[in-house]
Amino acid sequence: MKKKVLIGVTLFLIAYVAVDKFMLPFYTSSGREATVPNVKNMPYDDAERMLRKYNLKAIKSYNVRYLPEVPPDMVIDQVPAAASTVKPGRNVYLVLNRKDKPSYTIPDLTGRSETEARQLLGRLGMTVSGVQIRAVSKSEEDGRVLSQSVPPNVTLITGSSIDLIIGKIEQEPSGFKRVVVPDLLGMSLEQARSIIIQNGLVVGKITYERSALLVPNTVISQKPSVNSFAQAGQTVDMTVATSE
Repeated sequence: MKKKVLIGVTLFLIAYVAVDKFMLPFYTSSGREATVPNVKNMPYDDAERMLRKYNLKAIKSYNVRYLPEVPPDMVIDQVPAAASTVKPGRNVYLVLNRKDKPSYTIPDLTGRSETEARQLLGRLGMTVSGVQIRAVSKSEEDGRVLSQSVPPNVTLITGSSIDLIIGKIEQEPSGFKRVVVPDLLGMSLEQARSIIIQNGLVVGKITYERSALLVPNTVISQKPSVNSFAQAGQTVDMTVATSE
């Protein structure tokens, strides 16, 4: 019994292969017309085999733009389109993803809105990997790009990522005056004292940290941090390098 079943299965497979490899191509080629099958989203080798069964010839072509999310051997379009009626032996152009990753010069995004910057980078195939918010006091900087991780005019391969720093202005509470904490890092202690007072703040606690590399009396950290908001009259603590 098992032997008969095995023989039956073997004969079925032989018949299936014969129909698939010989009768179907003969049937499609014997007519005066052939219907183009849908091979989009198929690997190129599979699409080529499918077209061959319909007595059609696959021709490789490549997309104008590189699509980072599409595998290199995936058919993303075909010409003629699926269900088109053509003569047997017709060439069917299969559009694959562009082979090489193109390079683009990064534009200056400073002053652009976050949405505009994202759209511009998207057209170049770049992605925004991170966005940091920095407090600003000027209304024209609100929602605008203050800086970018990759400087303008640097050439990057499409698919690369860029970080942005976006300005955000905050409304001052009623009865309070807020100021932006200045950047004191790298200044001398005396210069930092002067800048703090000029910005309506007060010099707070000064901590000394020994360093053999930094210039003595150089500010190496501060609290509150650079570009954060503080109330007028608030203290600013500093850590200063010392050789002792």
